[in-house]
Amino acid sequence: MVAHSLRARVRAGMIDEIKAVARRHLATDGANLSLRAVARDMGMVSSAIYRYFPSRDDLLTALILEAYDALGDAVEAADAAVDRADLRGRWHATCRAARSWALAHPAEYALLYGSPVPGYAAPDDTVAPASRPPLALVGILRDGLADGRLSPPDEELPEPVRADLAELAAGFSPGLPEPLLARGLAGWTQLFGLISFELFGRLNGVIPHRDEHFDHQTALMADLIGLP
Repeated sequence: MVAHSLRARVRAGMIDEIKAVARRHLATDGANLSLRAVARDMGMVSSAIYRYFPSRDDLLTALILEAYDALGDAVEAADAAVDRADLRGRWHATCRAARSWALAHPAEYALLYGSPVPGYAAPDDTVAPASRPPLALVGILRDGLADGRLSPPDEELPEPVRADLAELAAGFSPGLPEPLLARGLAGWTQLFGLISFELFGRLNGVIPHRDEHFDHQTALMADLIGLP
């Protein structure tokens, strides 16, 4: 039992070290990971690393899962720190947390929200971690509806859009009105577009006051969603 426990700790330590080296490669080479290069940096023969990650895609998936969970932790903690009744305050807190995490972890953010990695298809077990940040917004919408502080917009949606949103809502928040979900999705996708523009240099030489610009843009999104 002791020997088994020791082997498990050694294996876990090796996996953590491999991921740490891989994250350094993400920062310099992007998502073009090479198991051979990671093994070389660790002083291992390339065949040894396959005992821990059978393929490059397995290592990428491990990094993606870890990054989604770290972002989810940051967003959920920010939301939890604000009074439940302050819907707009919760929205701003979650947006700022997502931006702060991205600026502190640009390589991991690019892995999640940058260009797709050629030849890589994310497995199903990435879906739940990827859903954690947008589900924080859904929680804000649901709480606002429950106590009457948030009303769904009175608007008609194109039937294909309404059907898609109804199916989406049925999976994670039954009863959420489709027009409100449409506004929420617009705000959330605009948020990540805003973060990506900043992180990938699209605002360089254009917007020098980034904090103020971000807060103003997220306030406009809150207005669109209808947050009081």
